[in-house]
Amino acid sequence: MATPLSAERFLQALRDEGLEVIEVGNWRTHNRNSKGPWGPVNGVMIHHTVTSGTAATVRICRDGHSALPGPLCHGVIAKDGAVHLVGYGRANHAGLGDPDVLAAVVAERAAPADNEATVDGNRHFYGFECENLGDGKDPWPAAQLLAIEKVAAAICRAHGWDRRSVIGHLEWQPGKVDPRGFTMASMRDRVEKRLGTKATPAPPKPAPPKPVKPSVSLSKLIAAARSNPASAGTPVTYSGVKTVEAALVDAGLLAKKYSDGHFGSVTVQAYAAWQRSKAGGGYKGKAADGIPGKASLTKLGARRGFTVTN
Repeated sequence: MATPLSAERFLQALRDEGLEVIEVGNWRTHNRNSKGPWGPVNGVMIHHTVTSGTAATVRICRDGHSALPGPLCHGVIAKDGAVHLVGYGRANHAGLGDPDVLAAVVAERAAPADNEATVDGNRHFYGFECENLGDGKDPWPAAQLLAIEKVAAAICRAHGWDRRSVIGHLEWQPGKVDPRGFTMASMRDRVEKRLGTKATPAPPKPAPPKPVKPSVSLSKLIAAARSNPASAGTPVTYSGVKTVEAALVDAGLLAKKYSDGHFGSVTVQAYAAWQRSKAGGGYKGKAADGIPGKASLTKLGARRGFTVTN
């Protein structure tokens, strides 16, 4: 007998076994604890879902249905081997089962054939639903069988249990046939072998690359501003103009429709407004002529996330 693992310890145990774990919504607090106790826990119970399609299966197992509220398990083991956590605590997965089977699981000995249903299994077992039609024809991919093995071993390892703490629903409640398509004896053999080896956590996902700040050349920007359409020359184009215009739009000084990559008269006026603003430096007169200076442009870059070069 054991106190249930904390949600975080449970999650870590699965990941430490090398499983791909997908957390679904508020799984840590999604449970049926208001309907009865959860624990002491004694083992792991494996089921099949009689459904197809991972998304639909996960949704049903999380939410339940009109006859049986969710969660219907703690985790859904998909065809591809991913484990979707949908609840933690008391879950509607085991129902009533055989007290002699429970006694055998507690003692970690071979369980007898189940022939009665009088003990609350929702209290005593971690439950995992496996995506499968349960017709004996729907295949069990190698990745899914490996995930079942790892899930069972992970929890047994965390509690110090052996393979006899892992049972199928068909071994617990008379009339049940799940999981159908492989034997629990063969799965327990796999779990025993895995427990004899050191767990290998899944490799950490690489950290996302740090975003590179765009840079704006002050000299090129000045050239573009001084050649605006109000002057006699041909306008100079420069890619950094759009970066600056986006910053002016963000500051509420330029209408988005004028963010066109050309430092025209409207952009000059908007930049002048930035220069006059307190955030832009509070410049007056010729110092706020709409032609970028290093100080005002640096302040605008700090606001928008770009750097200034010469």
